[in-house]
Amino acid sequence: MSAEQEPLLFPEEKRARPAALWVGVLGVAGLIGMFWYLHVSGQAPRKEGPLAFGAGERVYASQIAFSGLEMSRAANMLDQEVTYLSGQIADQGRRAVREIEVTIEFRDALNQVVLREQRRVLGKLARPLAPGERRDFQIAFDHVPADWNVQVPTMRITGLDLE
Repeated sequence: MSAEQEPLLFPEEKRARPAALWVGVLGVAGLIGMFWYLHVSGQAPRKEGPLAFGAGERVYASQIAFSGLEMSRAANMLDQEVTYLSGQIADQGRRAVREIEVTIEFRDALNQVVLREQRRVLGKLARPLAPGERRDFQIAFDHVPADWNVQVPTMRITGLDLE
């Protein structure tokens, strides 16, 4: 049988390969473009340094109030248990707050600190907290020590970025 007479057994298979290849190439190009955009726009994930907490920030910290603090637990998609601290934060002062960093301490039955972490309650990408505004927040903890006393941890402000 000559090349001209050779029957085409799976003609759709020949067409599907180039299409799948182009879809893959475009997908990879899209991912590269997204990472480039995030990097250029300054939104790329990176380690944040500590916020300022000088005399002015210390005075203003007394104008920020936490309320309704609650603990909860849930399983994530990997069937791992995650502990959540949720509540409300209020700016009772006269300035808007761009970022708030807190130190959270979990304690054991003897009131000894078993876990201390610094977290941002309000981060760079969040809308600033306006004077008089109240907003819900939630912080997730992947691992809390087994000897934690199951009480709401203590929170204290350790950094502020004010407008």
